[in-house]
Amino acid sequence: MNGLITLLGSGEYLPVMEPVDRHLLASLNLNGRKPRVACLPTAAGKEGDRSVTRWSSMGIAHFEKLGADVNAPRIIDRQSADDPQWESFLENADLIYFSGGNPGYLYQTMNGSRAWNAALRAWKRGAIYAGCSAGAMILARQMPRFRLAQTQPGFGILPVEYVMPHFDAIPLVFKPLVAALKGKLKADGRMLGIDENTALVGTLGGEWTVMGKSKVHIFTRAGEQIYEMGQTLTLD
Repeated sequence: MNGLITLLGSGEYLPVMEPVDRHLLASLNLNGRKPRVACLPTAAGKEGDRSVTRWSSMGIAHFEKLGADVNAPRIIDRQSADDPQWESFLENADLIYFSGGNPGYLYQTMNGSRAWNAALRAWKRGAIYAGCSAGAMILARQMPRFRLAQTQPGFGILPVEYVMPHFDAIPLVFKPLVAALKGKLKADGRMLGIDENTALVGTLGGEWTVMGKSKVHIFTRAGEQIYEMGQTLTLD
């Protein structure tokens, strides 16, 4: 991924994230044309038509308000992820945005699919990746499966073991699993916690900036570092 990456703890398509998304669109060099935005409701694919339609409609309304040419491809299962009709659209998108849902389902649906490979070609030429909750979690090396107290592989694009969205609102019942994951970090390992209504925006190998309403947490074996809105950090 050669363009900006945006990791959100929550708040996709809501007014609280409007300044973040304006920043993302303004970073694109489009010679006056409208930015092409793809809003993917894939992580909600198991939640039924009502949920998928809700996320799609929210994404379209949000980015149309910001002046983008936006579509929400109905990529909700492996069959639709392998549908060739979406390849050209995704490959030519300027911003590809994954809303929240089930991270394991999102990973299994997209991994190795035509849609994911088309998106990779877009990101390679500099398109923006934006992922909220599940969409942020899949970029880590591993993903927690909270209800099973297990982990599963992620795409490993970020140099962190885990990305934890909704970090300031994690239910008490899951706190022991979070503590266990911290304890299993290797000497050079990191776990990233992103609070709700908060985004971390940056590039691989470059600087990252905290945007939104709250904080970002970096955990290592040495302890925790907390970054507030406007502060910068590196992940490498």
